[in-house]
Amino acid sequence: MPYDRPWLSFEDQLQQLEERGLGVTDRASAVSYLDRVGYYRLSGYWYPFRENQTEQVLGKKDSFIPGTRFSDALNLYVFDKKLRLLVLDALERIEVAIRVDIAHRLGERDTFAYQHPQCFDGKFTQRGRNGEPGSHEKWLIHYDRLVDRSKETFIKHYKSKHGLPLPIWVAIEVWDFGAMSILFAGMKRTDRDWIGAKYGVADGRVFASWLRSLNYIRNLCAHHSRLWNRNVVDQARFPDVLTVGDLAHFIQHPHLIARPFAYFCILQWLMREISPNSHWHQRFKEHLLGFPEDGQGTCSLVQMGCPPQWENWGLWK
Repeated sequence: MPYDRPWLSFEDQLQQLEERGLGVTDRASAVSYLDRVGYYRLSGYWYPFRENQTEQVLGKKDSFIPGTRFSDALNLYVFDKKLRLLVLDALERIEVAIRVDIAHRLGERDTFAYQHPQCFDGKFTQRGRNGEPGSHEKWLIHYDRLVDRSKETFIKHYKSKHGLPLPIWVAIEVWDFGAMSILFAGMKRTDRDWIGAKYGVADGRVFASWLRSLNYIRNLCAHHSRLWNRNVVDQARFPDVLTVGDLAHFIQHPHLIARPFAYFCILQWLMREISPNSHWHQRFKEHLLGFPEDGQGTCSLVQMGCPPQWENWGLWK
């Protein structure tokens, strides 16, 4: 179907929203937000406030639930923005710590271990059908691009003094979260288990799924995408009840594993080991408890995947 919606000025955009039933108390401020944030980005935050179609037809109407205000969507947008910043704060610490874990484990075996197939699981290093590059070769191609793209002074200094390749404890500084998670998943099982055990996860395959899911969350945050009620496509695995304490709430509850709160709990699980004196969990908990409830109960933490009484879990105390 050809796209046929016309260009609208910011004032016309607001008028269209008002005609669809969105309440606006400060038109100048609303126009300003449409100008600075954009209609399309904000539309993701007023979508929950649109009226449902009939039982026979899925989706939403253009019209809004009576009583909905522009400020309801705006408050949700501001909440989500701070949520992403808090998540990125934890992800940065986790990324740095696990990169060191990988370098320490593999570096003991070989200074340039990341380049050598014998340091990894056979499935990760085997070539594809018809001889196309395997996962490890593809990873090395991506890694080379990261090195070439890096503007870091220490990389230039090392290359000029020693040339390439970089030792693994230097190489980790150019990895992004995705490169780290992919290489971890390709490590030998004993190495994955060794690192996972540091964080109370005996099965390294489970820990690899955590990193893969956190990379998905990280990409959402880095690209300023809506997070609070996101459907998580790249879902993590959860180990045995006796191993993970509070995380056992998610076992055999796929509807919760598909929502962001499960991954916020993984963040805190890792943060307790990486930054045991951090108050991140308190700031995060306070932010969630300050969720901008609208007067009609249209949006709530339930849509984020928060189970009842989550704030009383030991994980958040």
